[in-house]
Amino acid sequence: MPDAMIEPAPSPFPRVRSGDLTSDLDLTAAELRTLLDLAAEVKRQPNRFRLALRGRILSLLFEKPSLRTRMTFEVAAKQLGGDALLTTGPIGGREPVEDVARNLERWTDLIVARTFSQETVDALARYAKIPVVNALSDRYHPCQALADMQTLREQWGGWRGRKLAFVGDGNNVAHSLMLDAARLGLDFVCITPPGYEPDTKIVQMARQFAVETGALIEVTNNTEEGLRGAGAVYTDVWASMGFEHEAAERARVFAAYQVNRELMAMAGPGAFFLHCLPAHREEEVTADVIESPVSLVFEQAENRLHAQKALLLMLLDGPAH
Repeated sequence: MPDAMIEPAPSPFPRVRSGDLTSDLDLTAAELRTLLDLAAEVKRQPNRFRLALRGRILSLLFEKPSLRTRMTFEVAAKQLGGDALLTTGPIGGREPVEDVARNLERWTDLIVARTFSQETVDALARYAKIPVVNALSDRYHPCQALADMQTLREQWGGWRGRKLAFVGDGNNVAHSLMLDAARLGLDFVCITPPGYEPDTKIVQMARQFAVETGALIEVTNNTEEGLRGAGAVYTDVWASMGFEHEAAERARVFAAYQVNRELMAMAGPGAFFLHCLPAHREEEVTADVIESPVSLVFEQAENRLHAQKALLLMLLDGPAH
């Protein structure tokens, strides 16, 4: 489509006050809602945004393998008129993280970091004068949670009065989902084997947010109790990258927490199934659940693109000048 035929995108875009997304907490509750509204608009009318970040370049720094995160950030940049460059391998291995940050800020407009350690993301943000996005760390997965909240609103029309149950390891995905749910008024329960509960500080923060929205934030080891009334059931792999050495032990410990038809039946009628992918069929989830009509896993994957487009629009100030 010629540029002259593209309806101009609304400008200026709302800005993220912190200037980064190192964790879910970099977004205020109001900014979180604004971003999700913008993501819905980007999804409805993508052509309006095709030139919104013309000339902008993203640095993708990936310590971990990736399909969805890499592809959605690259496609997002290109569909908004910009581009993205990928570097793989340890961040701070050949040279200090602070030097990496201060080089990239001179060449590119935003850093997307997929790391083993949250400290690496924080260091990049501390030293770079350009926005830094956490595309996954050991503590948070904010981009995934944004797409998940968009997906649930598409199904339910809203979040209040609904309940999301996360079953499995109280990991980075659970942390991000909990923090976003609390601020959006969505009840959230994390159901884990004993000893695998989410970080208590994050649970406390989520409960503080929930005081304002009325959301109920729970942690339990009891699947039947936790799943009661849930409108959506979410799980993740039992041994995330970096924990492969624990895979055999975790398979034993988590066996009773497999999301199968029997477990789904403990939730509310017609409850949806979610997974951040990649999924290990017949481990944390059975094939008949992930392939069932209530599975939203590919809707979640699609919405990574739209939510991340909205995030980029709110972190960057339009096309390069």
